[in-house]
Amino acid sequence: MSVKLWEPSPERIARANLTRFMQAAAPVAGRRFSDYESIRAWSVEEPEAFWRLVWDFCGVVGEPGDVVVDDIRTLPGAKWFPNGRINYAANLLKDRPAETEVIVFRGEDKVQRRLTFAELRAEVSRFQQALVAMGVGKGDRVAGYMPNMPETIIAMLAATALGAIWSSASPDFGVQGVLDRFGQIEPKVLVACDGYFYNGKSHDCLEKLTAIVDRMPTVQTVVVVPYTRAEPDVAAVRGAVTWPQFVAGHAEQPVRFEPLPFDHPLFIMFSSGTTGAPKCIVHGHGGTILQQLKEHVLHCDEKPGDRVFYFTTCGWMMWNWLVAALAAQTTLLLYDGSPFYPSGNVLFDYADAEGMTLFGTSAKWIDAVKKAGLEPIRSHRLTTVRTLTSTGSPLAPESFDFVYQGIKEDVQLASISGGTDILSCFMLGNPISPVYRGEIQCRGLGMAVEVFDDDGTPVQGQKGELVCTKAFPSVPVGFWNDPDGAKFHAAYFDKYPNTWTHGDWVELTETGGIIVYGRSDATLNPGGVRIGTAEIYRQVEKLPEVIEALVIGQDWDNDVRVVLFVRLRDGVDLTDELQAAIRKAIREGATPRHVPAKIIKVDDIPRTKSGKIVELAVRDVVHGRAVKNKEALANPEALDLFADVADLQV
Repeated sequence: MSVKLWEPSPERIARANLTRFMQAAAPVAGRRFSDYESIRAWSVEEPEAFWRLVWDFCGVVGEPGDVVVDDIRTLPGAKWFPNGRINYAANLLKDRPAETEVIVFRGEDKVQRRLTFAELRAEVSRFQQALVAMGVGKGDRVAGYMPNMPETIIAMLAATALGAIWSSASPDFGVQGVLDRFGQIEPKVLVACDGYFYNGKSHDCLEKLTAIVDRMPTVQTVVVVPYTRAEPDVAAVRGAVTWPQFVAGHAEQPVRFEPLPFDHPLFIMFSSGTTGAPKCIVHGHGGTILQQLKEHVLHCDEKPGDRVFYFTTCGWMMWNWLVAALAAQTTLLLYDGSPFYPSGNVLFDYADAEGMTLFGTSAKWIDAVKKAGLEPIRSHRLTTVRTLTSTGSPLAPESFDFVYQGIKEDVQLASISGGTDILSCFMLGNPISPVYRGEIQCRGLGMAVEVFDDDGTPVQGQKGELVCTKAFPSVPVGFWNDPDGAKFHAAYFDKYPNTWTHGDWVELTETGGIIVYGRSDATLNPGGVRIGTAEIYRQVEKLPEVIEALVIGQDWDNDVRVVLFVRLRDGVDLTDELQAAIRKAIREGATPRHVPAKIIKVDDIPRTKSGKIVELAVRDVVHGRAVKNKEALANPEALDLFADVADLQV
């Protein structure tokens, strides 16, 4: 039985953008819409009318043309707005009062900056002129090896306005991790920082940058942003100039926005790449802005003047999602560094100081705040925060409880999920519906999301594969260096014909919400029964002794046995009593089939740069298989802890 934790007031529902959208949709559809599910059903039944209304309602800048989509049921292959012209950057820089504050930046406690709309537009203009002067144009790649700071956004806007393609990675990536990504796409320009701050310390990037550029011959110019020092010495970096040198001599002019086809490449995103070289996923101008504006305006209820924050690095798709909030006429609140420096209160302090309205973070961070014993509901006002979003991994039911008991009572908690592959969400929140414990609120508007059993039959109330049965605007243009589309097709369309298979193991609930049980390729199969890993984590991480856990299936005795690795609090040993408590919690909270055959203590658990644990990589190590592309991990040395474990040989 679903437990309701929050529901919006009648006043909030009346003020919601989504309510106004439903009113605007009524004459188009020839019927009234009474609740979220009614408008969602129409958006899937009549996608042409829905997406055309989204274009108009959200104020998309561009020419839509006379055709919305040529064949909605062709997946992949449907063409959206085939006669239209659009530019992503033009939507983020659409006109507003010059003095409007559009970006606030904090680099831990070391740097604070503010930019008005006039200042942002001027900086984009100058950087764009410098790009044009060196011959950058449509289709060229401009890459950022950057923190989440204003210059990253400026460079991205300047490049994409010209029709160049932007890609980024965070500066904590090692040399090989950057080469594995940017080496595939061969950028002409690399924008990089001299260093970055983390946990109160300065970390140099120039030595890594020298090694990277020496192995990327296509890079003609490296633009180094002075961040940790006023005048970095860039002489050792081939083709390097500082940002001030690059834009010198260029006075502000109107920014040039190339009118582009809807599917013109905008961003190249990368899969985590822990089971091979990262996939280079190409996203287009039109699909990205249309889908993300829908999410910011209708699902997140952002209004002009709102102040939007997401804790993210430039190596995670949430950065690309965050910056699109500019198109909703909001102010971006950027933060770069540790979310626990100088204490776990730093982001809550930021929220109070800047009047944050949307607070975006990860499930792991919420759990870490809870386990640190913080109670911002007592220590902070958080009066302006209307929406708290969480992504990166499934949000445990206990973390739902903590948000309402320990952070804020009257807030829309929107657990959201989709990812790098679609640069948006399949399932997320909405401002006019209740929040139920442990459930993502809803399937996204215009997204024909279903849950399929192994036979490809839609099911509700049982676990299955998350799929999308109709095309949507942010289906990727394709993969880079995949001329016949074979790799792209194999990644998403092989399992069920004409259907996107996302790789999540989920359940559609009686409320219309979604519960995520983990990645379907990481599900466990003891005795041939599929078990989602998140079901085990939810039980184990309730125990105060356990900081975090990782579970895999180990091939054993012609079957699969469940192996649970746990990282424990300092000074805690994995005693027989604790093992018994862990097994009891899993047996009672899940099922006896979920109970691990082996429980093993480890000092660290490997994770990607965006904080996701890497079950498949650990499974490979346990089975003696090589792990490719360890550079994708934030802590690759942790993998060594899982090799040749004596307890797993018996």
